Amino acid sequence: MRRTVFNEDHEAFRETIRAFIEAEVVPVYDEWFAAGQAPRDFYYKLGELGIFGISVPEEFGGAGMDTHKFEAVLYEETARAGVQFGGSGVHVLLALPYLKMLATDEQKKRFLPKFVSGEEMWAIAMTEPGTGSDLAGMKTTAKLSADGTHYVLNGAKTFITGGVHADKVIVCARTDAPSAEDRRHGISLFAVDTRSEGYSVGRKLDKLGLKTSDTAELAFVDVKVPVEDLLGEENKGFSYLGHNLASERWGIAFGAYAQAKAAVRFAKQYVQERTVFGKPVAHFQNTKFELAACQAEVDAAEAVADRATEALDAGELTPAEAASAKLFCTEVAHRVIDRCLQLHGGYGYMNEYPIARLYADNRVNRIYGGTSEIMKSIIAKDMGL
Repeated sequence: MRRTVFNEDHEAFRETIRAFIEAEVVPVYDEWFAAGQAPRDFYYKLGELGIFGISVPEEFGGAGMDTHKFEAVLYEETARAGVQFGGSGVHVLLALPYLKMLATDEQKKRFLPKFVSGEEMWAIAMTEPGTGSDLAGMKTTAKLSADGTHYVLNGAKTFITGGVHADKVIVCARTDAPSAEDRRHGISLFAVDTRSEGYSVGRKLDKLGLKTSDTAELAFVDVKVPVEDLLGEENKGFSYLGHNLASERWGIAFGAYAQAKAAVRFAKQYVQERTVFGKPVAHFQNTKFELAACQAEVDAAEAVADRATEALDAGELTPAEAASAKLFCTEVAHRVIDRCLQLHGGYGYMNEYPIARLYADNRVNRIYGGTSEIMKSIIAKDMGL
């Protein structure tokens, strides 16, 4: 079936990204993997390439393209090469939508040019120790000072992707207590400068996968946040968070599909080169059947991912549809990558092979952005169940 989601501009972008990955990432990726993060100067290269400014308005240094299709190409090309761009995905996929939606003109003038260039990398801090997906249970507070010039931020966050290299972090904090009728009331969003006194980065977390993406614990002790750095209105943070969940879950869904597609590519190449009992592994019927079944699942996931991309660009991707795409694509990727690793035999368990890294990287897709169980609950509610 002919794919229609991408046009000539997207394919030209693909060629540029593929060449960039081969020249700038593949030769040093093992070093990043061992270090547990991409180097900070790599993000300047992404800025120079224009990666961060694709959907940023031209007046702030971006290209002003209102589409997620270039991000989709990035997912496919990084997966194809078995690499990641560090924690930069959070910078664009998670942080940018809040800046575009909530920042005032004055804030955009301050924040976006440095966002585009990579001079300031952004992360978002929602999850807290002990709360997990229960964002309404967060305890980090931001209290307005007596003179009304700043908020005083206190609390802690965990699992913050990009937290080590971040220059600015969108922090979710309580500016008011939850009401009896609504536990979600009282949450606000702030653009916090990581150089602020009282702001500290704790442990760089040692994850099962996503090794080149820095993930950290953050702590705030009497951090002063100027009132000019409040994003949106006070106490409306929870509704803002919900507004961007569809695009976040689309990103996870599309990334998972791209990983599954890459896994089939890696396995096909391996079984054609690997010989057992005097024959290439690809000659055995079981190998052919396994890869054929995996390809069929990838084809289905591609259709779901592409349909979700078109709906997201049109502003029509509903929360239930995003949940369905995430559930389906991440579960497909789980099955396909596992079967493709099996075809590698013992070598599939070695980190020198991209399938092993892919296996570990993929596992979190069914957890973050809302677990598979939460996705099922959203879908069931939409069905009237």
